[in-house]
This record gives sequence, C-alpha cells and structure tokens, in this order.
Amino acid sequence: MSETQSVTVVGLGPMGQSTVESLLRAGYDVTVWNRSSGKADAMVELGARKASTVAEALDAGAVTFLSLTHYAAMYDVLGQAVPELDGKTIVNLSSDSPEKAREGAAWVTERGAAFVSAGYMSQGDDISHPLSYLIVSGPQDLVTTHEELLNVLSPVHYVGPDYGFSQVYYQAGLTLLHPVMLSFEQALAMVERSGADTERYVGYAVKSMDSLKEFLVQFAEAAKVGGVEDIAMLKMMDAGAQHIIDASEEVGVDATLSHAAQSMWRRAIDASDQSGGVVTTYRLIRGD
Repeated sequence: MSETQSVTVVGLGPMGQSTVESLLRAGYDVTVWNRSSGKADAMVELGARKASTVAEALDAGAVTFLSLTHYAAMYDVLGQAVPELDGKTIVNLSSDSPEKAREGAAWVTERGAAFVSAGYMSQGDDISHPLSYLIVSGPQDLVTTHEELLNVLSPVHYVGPDYGFSQVYYQAGLTLLHPVMLSFEQALAMVERSGADTERYVGYAVKSMDSLKEFLVQFAEAAKVGGVEDIAMLKMMDAGAQHIIDASEEVGVDATLSHAAQSMWRRAIDASDQSGGVVTTYRLIRGD
C-alpha cells in the first residue's frame, strides 16, 4: 500500500477512535499512537497498527491526524519527534481558540510540516451521521490535495486560508449548542416536575427547533443593522424571562440560564434609557 494510503491518528479519545474507524472502513492503512496504550490496543483489534513512539507514528504516513484535548497537547506530543515533522502534513482536529490554532500552525510549519486546522461538527462522536461535517481551514491547495481523504471522515466545509477560521466557526457552533442543551434540560425538568407529559413536550420542542431555523435567518438579517429589538420588544423579553423563571422555580427547577438571559434584556433596557435610543442585545454582546 502506498504512503498516501497510509495515515496516522494521534490521540484516541472518542473523536480519535471515530476517525480511526472511518479510515479503516475506507481501506486506509492506519497507524495509531496514544499516551495510554489501552485505547491503542482497542484500535489494533479493529485493524490498526500501534506505534510505540510518536516518531514511529509520524514516519508511518504522509498525513497525521491529531485528536487531542487542546493545542497545548500538540506541542507536548509533536515535541517528542520534531525531526520527523519535515515534509509531513498535520491535520489538527483538536478544539481550541482561533488564535491558538494560528499559533499552532506557525509552530508546525516552522518545523517543516504542512498544516490544516479542522474540527468536527458532529452528532456526538458519530462523524458519519448525515448531519455531521468537517470544518477545515488552511492553504486551499493543501486541502484540495487531501480532500478525498478528509471527505472519508465527514463532508468537508472549507472556510478559508486563515488557520484560525475553522475554530471560529467551530466555537461559534458550540456557542449555539451549549445553551440549547442546557435550556432544553431546564424545560424538560420544568415539565417533569410540574407533572405534565414529557413525551408530549419533546414533540413540541422539536417543532420549536424547526421554527428556530427561520428566526436565525431573521436575526442574522437584523444583525446587519445592529439587532432585532425595539424598546417594546426588550421589555417583552424581560417580562417573558421572568415568567420562565417563575415557572421553573415554582417547581424547584434551577433557572440560572433564564436569569442570565433576563440580565441581558435588562442591560439593554438600561443602556437604551441612558442613551435615549435603542441599544440592542446584539450591540451589547458585540461590545459596541
């Protein structure tokens, strides 16, 4: 098997394991390395080859995927095998800030390797799910060269040559996801603690998510002119947040998230009163 068909995966957490499994299914010769050998042994059972050192792992193929906790771990790992970086391509799938991705790219390229920054937007660790995709940034010609390989993992969404942009879009995605997860748990707990039918509520919640798609488009258009609210809407959202807080706390459900939302509406109302004009929550969040 040629070198271009041989790839390496370093870091075998849930996403690293999913990466290995997808590559093996596609017929690639996969070498793995992990700090703890147990996870590597599990991948060997699926057909991967285990490297005993990082240097051996890098030597096994032209492309190495990193699936680590953060970029700081990249320095610890690749620092063990700097001479082997020359001429290789590193695809870092790790999550971190955009600036740390740019700094990491500089560190790798200064040591003779090419670099691609990437991140899975996936359904949990199911990178083959129809809704999963891979956000990628870095030199376009390099991404094009390895596009077939990258598409084996998840459909590639190239977002530009700036190494940090993959993390801008990735972290923006999580910024949306995290409060949705927490607010759904609050809502579900409110329904359950109230003695209402949680299964019925889940159906309503799914319909709400479909409706939210339209709101996102509307909010994005409004953001171009500074945001969506007028004073009446700000006051309505403040009152609505209080109703959610009351409904939650009446049955002993934590409403921290709703208090935080209410504080934003109230800040916008106060800022509007002080300025004599509308100050939207988007302007506050953006830091205007």
